Amino acid sequence: MAKDRIEARRRQGPSRRQLLQGGAALGAAAAMGGLAPQALAQEKIKLTIWAWTPKTQELANLYSKKNPNVEVVVENVGQGAPHYVKLRNAITAGTGLPDLGQIEFNSIPSFRALNALANIGKDGANSVKDAFVDWTWSAVSDGDAVYGLPWDSGPMATLYRADVYEKHGLQPAETWDDFAEQATKLAQDAPGTYLTDFANDSGWTAAVLWQAGWRPFKTEGSKIQIRINDDVAKKWANYWQKLIDAKAVDTKPGWTSEWFAAFDDGTYAAWVTAGWAPVLMQQAMKKSFGKWRAAPMPQWEKGGKVTSNWGGSTFAAFTTTPHPKEAADLAAFLTTDPEVSRKWNTEAYLFPVLKSLLADKDLMGHKYDFYGGQAVNEIFAASAAEVDPSFEFSPFQDYVNSQIEDNFAAAVSGKGTLAEAFDRIQDTVVTYAKDQGFEVT
Repeated sequence: MAKDRIEARRRQGPSRRQLLQGGAALGAAAAMGGLAPQALAQEKIKLTIWAWTPKTQELANLYSKKNPNVEVVVENVGQGAPHYVKLRNAITAGTGLPDLGQIEFNSIPSFRALNALANIGKDGANSVKDAFVDWTWSAVSDGDAVYGLPWDSGPMATLYRADVYEKHGLQPAETWDDFAEQATKLAQDAPGTYLTDFANDSGWTAAVLWQAGWRPFKTEGSKIQIRINDDVAKKWANYWQKLIDAKAVDTKPGWTSEWFAAFDDGTYAAWVTAGWAPVLMQQAMKKSFGKWRAAPMPQWEKGGKVTSNWGGSTFAAFTTTPHPKEAADLAAFLTTDPEVSRKWNTEAYLFPVLKSLLADKDLMGHKYDFYGGQAVNEIFAASAAEVDPSFEFSPFQDYVNSQIEDNFAAAVSGKGTLAEAFDRIQDTVVTYAKDQGFEVT
């Protein structure tokens, strides 16, 4: 699944100019349909959602029960990248988009740049603003304009093997300097065992750099600042390069059965990861049941409390929907209704974005046998409150992701360093941005 997602990133679709032509047509259609507030459907209508997460149709049916004039149809057109390819193809064609779509946080800027996302702030979306964790709202809004409603998230923390740590006298790292020292110690004390794996995942890379203060993009209309290879990136690159060169961390590809097996058998003792990972680990691990624990994300400054986010999605309405008011209302229902939002977390295992759920002591305090009876959600809930909201993804994040992974792969295999990879990525992305019609400042 993840390998398919990575491969699809490399298959670049139409250029931004081609997509903008489709986006202009979508904007014209939206203007004709009208975005002014209107009464909810008095006649039978159908709303279509494209989403790949489980339980979506089941929970969407609850909306139809409360709004019998609205039929909701959920279609899974592919997970991750294949989903986005079909969306972009529909934008290029100027037809075929659903009313609502699952759009990950890091893809909101890309679809905004294509004029494909409806401003549901005009249709009452701001009324639910205070329900969401602040940084998630910042990621989907621009002033009073709202381009999606947060659905789930991935605040960062550390999952680690308590048995491996105890055996080798380790404690969860408070700082990244501690993390490096522990990685070196473990590799020396137990050759073939690693504190973690540098798995070359662009989403993970952005998340940990986000925490470090990396701000590679700032976009204003068609103008964009690109600072991929700044001092923060170079410091981070040198940090990991030193560990890689010392063979203090492994560099195997991620998301393979062998990779999960290495966590399960204790070859890898820790994973700095996101709030959706605890359930994923339970599903993938058999041998290590009861041996995992959670701890806060290591900090770059001792005593710091800064985290970041990896993953998470929104429900976004497209400008072609003939029912913008109903689409906005459906998005609000699926993300804020008390029954539905709780089911996302307890049945579909999505990490919540609602302040009320993160403050729910029963929900966040649930103890998991897999984690030795620890209430691991409490760790990730605390992280959610510490995510720095100032990070901005690019309007062509898929391309950036592919460049990160291609150039990091070369560096890990011995072709230059990670710091040099950042320089190559900077040059390539600047050229790409100009080719897509952006003015790089």
